[in-house]
Amino acid sequence: MQPFGSHLEKTYLALPSPFYTINKPDKVVNPHMVICNYTLAESLGLKLSNEYEQSLVEVFSGNLQGDTASFSQAYAGHQFGHFTLLGDGRAHVLGEYITPQGMRYDIQLKGSGRTPYSRGGDGKAALGPMLREYIISEAMAHLGVPTTRSLAVVASGEDVIRERDLPGGILTRLALSHIRVGTFEFAASQNNTDYLAALVDYVVQRHYPELMQGENKALDLIQIVIEKQIDTIVEWMRIGFIHGVMNTDNMSITGETIDYGPCAFMDAYNPNKVFSSIDHHGRYAFANQPRIAQWNLARFAETLLPLIDQNEKKAIERASTVVSQFSSRYQEKWYAMMRKKLGLSSKEEHDGKLIKALLEWMFSQDMDYTNTFKDLTYEKNGLSGRYEQKTFIEWHKQWLSRRSKGLSDEEAIALMKRSNPVVIPRNHQVESVIVAANNGDYQLCKQLLEVLEKPYENHEKWRNYQNPPNPDEQIYQTFCGT
Repeated sequence: MQPFGSHLEKTYLALPSPFYTINKPDKVVNPHMVICNYTLAESLGLKLSNEYEQSLVEVFSGNLQGDTASFSQAYAGHQFGHFTLLGDGRAHVLGEYITPQGMRYDIQLKGSGRTPYSRGGDGKAALGPMLREYIISEAMAHLGVPTTRSLAVVASGEDVIRERDLPGGILTRLALSHIRVGTFEFAASQNNTDYLAALVDYVVQRHYPELMQGENKALDLIQIVIEKQIDTIVEWMRIGFIHGVMNTDNMSITGETIDYGPCAFMDAYNPNKVFSSIDHHGRYAFANQPRIAQWNLARFAETLLPLIDQNEKKAIERASTVVSQFSSRYQEKWYAMMRKKLGLSSKEEHDGKLIKALLEWMFSQDMDYTNTFKDLTYEKNGLSGRYEQKTFIEWHKQWLSRRSKGLSDEEAIALMKRSNPVVIPRNHQVESVIVAANNGDYQLCKQLLEVLEKPYENHEKWRNYQNPPNPDEQIYQTFCGT
């Protein structure tokens, strides 16, 4: 069975040869299916069937290759602020699948073996991190956040050596493309303007054809990528998501959340929360994510200076003007998002103080981020516990008074229900899934995925998935999936 039909396009290979290396995934012994996203496949017009599961396993493990020219991409990146030449060290793009509706998606295997960019690594992935990416990327999609998607996870049947031997896994990932800010940094590092121009033309033609007729494609591209990234970061902040490693090589030019390594959703609200084991200075803390996005976009703009204007000083001025708009645009969209979380339909002068006061109280009381907004949304039966504190009661009165100036109670609550999820993939629950899966039990994974398909529906039977971790269940850091 060939799930992608007889042909996958590979338009990326029209770029100059330094941007990629043609190579094949490693074959593995005795792979088996862990999870396959049949619902996603159906929505994309893919004809997958569990009747042919073993054939699918051969494809999603990289064993069934034929004569297809799979490839790995070269890119660079600022990793924790330091520039490095990189590339797909454990991933192979099989090609671009075109849906019946004309949408184009990269099909990539992750954890599929060594490439020229592996830098001494084994090119493999442990099963746990691949399941983590599957679970969280699918949760993000159902939460309404721009994201890459996961089509399948296959157990490779082989162990990978990390701190200890772990079962290996291979993820099949879908993305509008895998082009990153780091791809442009790689192009700039080649000191060849033709390479850079070819990449800009390819990205514009593939993703933003409306820019083709613009006077300055490079400058217009910066502008549209800024808007895409602002929209994505605002969504992260809405749901309490911490990416963990916002290096420029983990920043997609389409605005999709990509590369779910040391990521997690906050339990107790803490603007300084980090989850990466190597983020010792809080560079990628929750509250820093907008600032880092702007920093990354500034690096993106720098790569395009030769195409913006032949006069370097003018190019810098024009690019800086565009990038400097990030802060005001982000603040505008962030406040609009927070108003929706609080059921406020209009904009008033003191909304900022109202929002800030709530967040400060939540931080001071270690209030659960998701559950606090859930409780405000579903407070019909009253609030108790720490909500009975004088500080909160006073804030609550101000909030209800402010909310009454816009929508009716029913309309405001409906708006809040659309903005505030009641379930998220909490880190301790994801870790429980991984522990079970490492022992060959995938039932917890399937149960969690079922719950995460409808994150805005407040079902009584899913109460356990709304609970924050007990002290002995708290996981303070996650690690890169290498």
